[in-house]
Amino acid sequence: MPLDNEKPTIDKSRLPSRHVSVGPDKAPHRSYYYAMGMTEEDIAKPFVGVATCWNEAAPCNISLSRQAQAVKLGVKAEQGTPREFTTITVTDGIAMGHQGMKSSLPSREVIADSVELTMRGHCYDALVGLAGCDKSLPGMMMAIVRLNVPSVFMYGGSILPGQFKGRDVTVQDVFEAVGAHQAGKMDEDELRALECVACPSAGSCGGQFTANTMACVSEAMGLALPGSAGAPAPYETRDEYAVASGAAVMDLLANNIRPRDIVTRQALENAATVVAASGGSTNAALHLPAIAHEAGIDFDLHAVAEIFKRTPYIADLKPGGRFVSKDMYEIGGVPILMRTLLDGGYLHGHCLTVTGKTIAENLADVKFPSDQEVVRPITNPLSPTGGVVGLRGNLAPEGAIVKVAGMKNLKFRGPARCFDSEEEAFAAVQAKTYKEGEVLVIRYEGPKGGPGMREMLATTAALYGQGMGDKVALITDGRFSGATRGFCIGHVGPEAAVGGPIGLLRDGDIIAIDADHGMLNVDLSDEELAERRKAWHPRDLDLGSGTLWKYAQLVGPAEKGAVTHPGGAAETECYADI
Repeated sequence: MPLDNEKPTIDKSRLPSRHVSVGPDKAPHRSYYYAMGMTEEDIAKPFVGVATCWNEAAPCNISLSRQAQAVKLGVKAEQGTPREFTTITVTDGIAMGHQGMKSSLPSREVIADSVELTMRGHCYDALVGLAGCDKSLPGMMMAIVRLNVPSVFMYGGSILPGQFKGRDVTVQDVFEAVGAHQAGKMDEDELRALECVACPSAGSCGGQFTANTMACVSEAMGLALPGSAGAPAPYETRDEYAVASGAAVMDLLANNIRPRDIVTRQALENAATVVAASGGSTNAALHLPAIAHEAGIDFDLHAVAEIFKRTPYIADLKPGGRFVSKDMYEIGGVPILMRTLLDGGYLHGHCLTVTGKTIAENLADVKFPSDQEVVRPITNPLSPTGGVVGLRGNLAPEGAIVKVAGMKNLKFRGPARCFDSEEEAFAAVQAKTYKEGEVLVIRYEGPKGGPGMREMLATTAALYGQGMGDKVALITDGRFSGATRGFCIGHVGPEAAVGGPIGLLRDGDIIAIDADHGMLNVDLSDEELAERRKAWHPRDLDLGSGTLWKYAQLVGPAEKGAVTHPGGAAETECYADI
């Protein structure tokens, strides 16, 4: 009989860890556990992986090790044995604007794969995954859904806003200041003063950029505890959520509630709704299909765009709006945004979450605060449709995506100015050899062609710094940072590397963009495009071996999430059932 203050140990006879801890033949395995200071009682309990993306690469990840210790306390308190391990990240803010950015999107796959391999190799029974940088959030959630053992996701938290000349600033302001400096609008001393104060703490970039967008997704999809996405990284509150996440995963294990019970088609629709309502990153249209793919659910870019089209934009967050993540946390966090969406009929309230309760049950006691301006009521949106819009047309048969949050003009028409790499385009922007009214085309930067589908924040921010952000448009088969603003269209597919129309464009071709009606076209007939395709030849990759070469061989189109394996639909054995 357990003591009154103890919970009965969960039976391991059907859990993966039985393969490494139960029976006489597992004596060699147990000897390793004793070597690490584990007791017989520890070995008899379920093994819970506590995976983080901790490293010293960037502020996004630097606090994750601390938070992992708090998760382990929660697991131990509920009669589990936590086993901490780490995986990589590539931090976009540092990888941005050079060849290093080609490593960013492939890192999402490496994160998911490495977490899977660690869990499989050591037969852990459950997982708490902590992540901070842009690709580490979807990568960790992909691993959670792929493994399908009881799991909880937790965000490491956002950075505090910097203060410069009496206003809140983020790293976006520094990127744009580079363009202002190049244009002679900011001297070097002022640029240095800004860079020294823009990022004052640990945590991920503070606006509704990719990290905070995907953090909101984790709550909306039900994989994270309500409110856990909000507290900035330095706050002690994060440790409280970490302890609670460790305890929650043990409840999920006891009740055999798995990620694919939570990540359903309707849960994914909830996630896309929150992205649109918050003016979130266009990268969500890449990551949501990839997470869905792990569950065997067909939820591609076009499905995401349909949700975006019918969702009002109500959270006034940077880069298109005025506020940062800390501001939303202070009015009640993601639950406030979700409550008003639920009341307006935009969320599926019956979806299950890691609390063991539904979305509606989690939000039952949440009251929408009227004395704030960060999140508007559904009845008074910033715009009637989402902050992100899907596009399609003869220039993008497989679709494209644009962030319209904060934009006034949703139509653009102009001559193409073609560049076959980001470096070529950035050099033209630096030299100011482009013209107002042009559509800058950056191609051969897609998942295969890059390879790695680079983000273009250095280029777009420089345009804004030069005061030209709303006077040109930019389209690419690559991606844009969540911090990008302006008429910037990414994920154009098919990509140039496989003969997509973007690779057939010539300087002067007239491109028409209509975000009101979701259109992206070039004024060329089907016959002319067909003639140009006959003359087109694929380009050789710049590299012939290594991880990026391997990624280029495996990766699929952006339309389907740029995934590298067949996914849950092709699965013949689920890890959780080994």
